Amino acid sequence: MGTKVNIIVGSHVWAEEPDVAWVDGEVVKINGEEAEIQVANGKKIVQKLSKLYPKDMEAAAGGVDDMTKLSYLHEPGVLQNLATRYELNEIYTYTGNILIAVNPFQRLQHLYDSHMMQQYKGAPFGELSPHVFAVADVAYRAMIHEGRSNSILVSGESGAGKTETTKMLMQYLAYLGGRAATEGRTVEQQVLESNPVLEAFGNAKTVRNNNSSRFGKFVEIQFDKHGRISGAAVRTYLLERSRVCQISDPERNYHCFYLLCAAPQEELDKYKLEHPRTYHYLNKSNCYDLVGVSDAREYLATRRAMDIVGISTQEQDAIFRVVAAILHIGNIEFAKGKEADSSVLKDDKSKFHLETAAELLMCDPGALTDALCKRVMVTPEEVIKRSLDPYSATISRDGFAKTIYSRLFDWYRIVSFCSLLHIYVTSVQIPLQHRRKIAFIVSTHHYIAGLLIKLIVPSGKMLTLNVLLVSW
Repeated sequence: MGTKVNIIVGSHVWAEEPDVAWVDGEVVKINGEEAEIQVANGKKIVQKLSKLYPKDMEAAAGGVDDMTKLSYLHEPGVLQNLATRYELNEIYTYTGNILIAVNPFQRLQHLYDSHMMQQYKGAPFGELSPHVFAVADVAYRAMIHEGRSNSILVSGESGAGKTETTKMLMQYLAYLGGRAATEGRTVEQQVLESNPVLEAFGNAKTVRNNNSSRFGKFVEIQFDKHGRISGAAVRTYLLERSRVCQISDPERNYHCFYLLCAAPQEELDKYKLEHPRTYHYLNKSNCYDLVGVSDAREYLATRRAMDIVGISTQEQDAIFRVVAAILHIGNIEFAKGKEADSSVLKDDKSKFHLETAAELLMCDPGALTDALCKRVMVTPEEVIKRSLDPYSATISRDGFAKTIYSRLFDWYRIVSFCSLLHIYVTSVQIPLQHRRKIAFIVSTHHYIAGLLIKLIVPSGKMLTLNVLLVSW
């Protein structure tokens, strides 16, 4: 539906244009329900009156920082205001208490340093320029003064910047709620380091984004009655399991596979790994490296983050053994067996990868072969084993790889959470009535995320703030 404002000859309006979404122009003629519009580039277009929107000719040249100040709050007016501010490197804009962020696709370190945090600390909402720190500050102050938990909903399309925005929110809350170190590591340091650890296993390069989260997450930061961070929890949902076996050019599989293939040589020897192009699950795309990113350095950084979070060396080794095993499993190929509809390992190369995967998973090679080449059906009377043809065995192989990666991701997240929870329990004993929390729910689907907040958080117990992200 268009606007109900009376449009006459001489009115300045916005009209739909397939190539650029919206164009502005002046109505030069009206013929019944249609109007002829002279647009800026000299062209004349005809559009239905019901699809025209009035243009504010008195709008500020630099746009407005809160779009409730716009004379006309409609789609073309909102987009024009965001575009105007974006050209001035103003990536944040309010719409009431909702923050809209437009991804700049570049590092703007000056917007997120300690000086900027100090500026927004305790500042009334709307007094300073729009910023993600202002949203976090409102949530924190409301929690402190009103004694209730709060939530921040971060939503946007793929590539809009949800992951980075969540990290900035956590960084600011860690700044506000810092406390003394426990066993050489501060609680907020562990909370922040849990992010890159989770990203290594749940993020991947997509067409639009080099670090796209392929899962939704609910992040909960817990505070004591003095407003200091006491612990954290992360719940994940809807992991993209199919990516483990299926990627398209120029995307990549999950970061952890490439990080492990770039590990020091002694690690590669231990897991019997080579260049990513060697592996079936990685070489379906020609993209193996990210511009400006060293997988070797990221591997070491991930290991350090695991240490800080509290994941033991033995647990780290178990995690990467499973990651390496999945790569080897993907290289197992099958050929037709002697019996009808049966399959066997195709060649010595496949046998090597199967034996290596079995060694890494600490299971019997024969049992692993049976698991891939046979289907087991359990009835009340007996256990029936049915052979699979090569095609079915390949499907079984991929299903097995997706399942163990999904289980690894869930187990890994639980281990990370338990490490944080251990600090929460051992560093300070807080009565239940004194515990407060700020939660983030990060999702591509704003409506679904809102429902999840209602399901996870008891009704009426949280104030919800919204951060909407856009890629321009």
